[in-house]
Amino acid sequence: MRQLLLGRLVSSALHAAVVLRIPDVVHEGPRTAAELAVDLDANESAVRRLVLVLINLDVLSEDPANGGLALTPFGNTLREDVPGTARHCALLVGGPIGRCWDHLLPAVRTGEPAFDATFGVDVFSYLDGAPDLQAVFYRSQAADLEITLAELAVVGWESYRTVVDVGGGDGALLEHVLTACPESRGVLLETASVAERARSRLATAGLAERCEVIAGDFFESVPSGGDLYVLRDIVHDWPDERCVALLRVCRRAMPLSAALLVIERSTPSNEDPHLLNHLMDLYMFAVVGGRERTAGEMERLLSDAGFAVRKRHRLNGGAVAIEAIQAS
Repeated sequence: MRQLLLGRLVSSALHAAVVLRIPDVVHEGPRTAAELAVDLDANESAVRRLVLVLINLDVLSEDPANGGLALTPFGNTLREDVPGTARHCALLVGGPIGRCWDHLLPAVRTGEPAFDATFGVDVFSYLDGAPDLQAVFYRSQAADLEITLAELAVVGWESYRTVVDVGGGDGALLEHVLTACPESRGVLLETASVAERARSRLATAGLAERCEVIAGDFFESVPSGGDLYVLRDIVHDWPDERCVALLRVCRRAMPLSAALLVIERSTPSNEDPHLLNHLMDLYMFAVVGGRERTAGEMERLLSDAGFAVRKRHRLNGGAVAIEAIQAS
C-alpha cells in the first residue's frame, strides 16, 4: 500500500529522467552514475539516488562489475526518437495536466473536471495559450498513433477517395494516410490554433495540395462530401450527450455511401478492464470531464446517433477501431 501511495514519486522520477534526457544520454553508451552526473551537470549524489529508482523501475540496468549503466528495453520507450515514445506523455504528466490531479478530491465531490477548477479554464483553452505545451500534447498524440499505425491498415485507407479527419489534431494521422495512399485526399477540421499546426505539418510533408485544413467547431458542422469520416481520440473527451450530438453532426454531413471510423481506447464489453483502462478513465474525467468506454458503450452511442456498426478491429494498447455506416 505504501508503495502505491508513493506513486506520485514514480511519475516525478520518470519526468525528471526525461527532462534531464537520461534515457537518450545512456543510450549513447554505458556510463556510471558519477559520469552521468557530469554529463548532466547535476548533483552526483542526487543523480545516484534517482538512478537507483530507475533501476528498480527497470528503466536502467547496472553492471555490478564496473557500475556502468545501460538502458533496458522498457526504458528505451522513453527515448525521444523511438516510434511510440512515452517521452511526451512523461512531460505532460510532470506539467499542468499532472498538477491538476492534486484537485481530484473536489472533482470527485462535484463531478466537475479537476483541470478547470485548478486553472480556471478548460484544458484546450489552456493549451491554446501555451503553444510549447500544446506542441508536447500533439507529439504525445502522434506517438500514441504510431503504436497502432500498422494495424490500422486493416481499415483499407486506399479505398476511400476523401478522408475527413474530424478533430484531427496536428495532422499526424492524415500525413500517414495520404503518404500511403497517393490517390487519396484529406480534409482536416480543427480549432484555429491547432489547424495552423496541421497546415505546417502537412506542408512540410509535401501534402498541402492534397489536404484542406479547415478551422471550425465540430459541434456546429463538419465538412460534407467525404467518403470516410474519422474520429480518433475524440469521443472519450466528452460525456454521452455531447458525443451523440457530435455523431449526429457527422451523420448530417456524410453522403449515404460514406463510412465513419471511431478509434478509441476501449475494453471489450465481456472483459474486465485492465487497471490502465481505469486509470485512463480517471485521467479523462480529471482533465476534460470525459470518460473511457467499452466497445459496447461506444456502439450504443453510435446507435443513438443513427449509425449501424459494420466492423470492429482490436488494436494494440487497448484501442479499438469501429467502422459504422448510417442505419437504414
